[in-house]
Amino acid sequence: MSIFGSFLGRDPAPLLGIDISSTTLKLVELGRDRSGGHALLHCAIEPLDQGWIAEGNIEQFDQVAQALRRLVRKAGTQTKNVALALPSSAVITRKLSLPAGLTEDELEAQVEAEAAQLIPFPLTEVALDFCLIGPSPSAVGYNEVLVAASRKEKVSDRQGLAEAAGLNPVIMDVESYASRLAARRVIERLPSPANLQLVALFEIGSHSTALQVIRNDELVYERDQPVGGAALTQLIARQYGLSFEEAEQKKKAGVGLPADDLQTVLQPFLATLAQELGRALQFFFTSTPHNKVDRILLSGGGASLPGLAEAVMSQTGFAAHVLNPFEGMTLPPTLPAARLASEATSYLVATGLALRRFMP
Repeated sequence: MSIFGSFLGRDPAPLLGIDISSTTLKLVELGRDRSGGHALLHCAIEPLDQGWIAEGNIEQFDQVAQALRRLVRKAGTQTKNVALALPSSAVITRKLSLPAGLTEDELEAQVEAEAAQLIPFPLTEVALDFCLIGPSPSAVGYNEVLVAASRKEKVSDRQGLAEAAGLNPVIMDVESYASRLAARRVIERLPSPANLQLVALFEIGSHSTALQVIRNDELVYERDQPVGGAALTQLIARQYGLSFEEAEQKKKAGVGLPADDLQTVLQPFLATLAQELGRALQFFFTSTPHNKVDRILLSGGGASLPGLAEAVMSQTGFAAHVLNPFEGMTLPPTLPAARLASEATSYLVATGLALRRFMP
């Protein structure tokens, strides 16, 4: 029906997961180790200048394509097939209950008919895809079908970007779905049964933080909070008279700033960020029957800030942990441990996209 390959066939061949955010491009490639477990083969991050990507839109196509070529070279991979993702805000997803036993053509026609009623713009302007989830829990003789739709230009922009960098786009996913897929590996490794846990997954980006509350692979609640790591960069820039770009480099490198003075900037920011995450949870509690979560997982570039998990735990009263999407994987011996420790939290979406390689 469209190029959305995130829900239909999966190619078992080597696959790159590439995450396009407002400030960086991130790449992950996974394989199998000798025991059949997941192995990290390659990962890399390439920074983007401000304004190249704005609100999920590629504003400077040529510059981003060049950055994507640099990213692939930096990673050292020869793989060309890629999985990409659209921001959740650019995709409409709905679950439909449709009669069981429909042929593929009948199912496609039924999905298109239903989608025409759900989507607020003409289907001729839409990239549309669907997948069969399974029997409906509430209607005998019906199946649940997940439908995803986005404007064609949103999809073609990312396709074209990959092709301009010499890559072959084979899967187009949704960022929030990729995040949950990567987080599921970590949740399944938690001490108590994963299906009994209500997990709050925070992805702390540059300008905003996304909250997804998950239980048993199902999305219970989601919300965006307008706070991110760029606020800390601005504080550092003001404190030391640096440009935003210089402050961002020093923040990521963790060098070149007096440790004592840095703490005077970092600690108030951690407290503010923890309050914002706590506020997002309060919105969840007041709009649902729930009044607690079993665990908080912190991801995204901002999650690597030292002391954040402790600040969030103190603010919310719930156990908080920094999510490493590579947890339990075999790691390449050539990857410096210090680099992985500082970057791992940034790779959640890219890891979820790379995991598509192994899905049936």
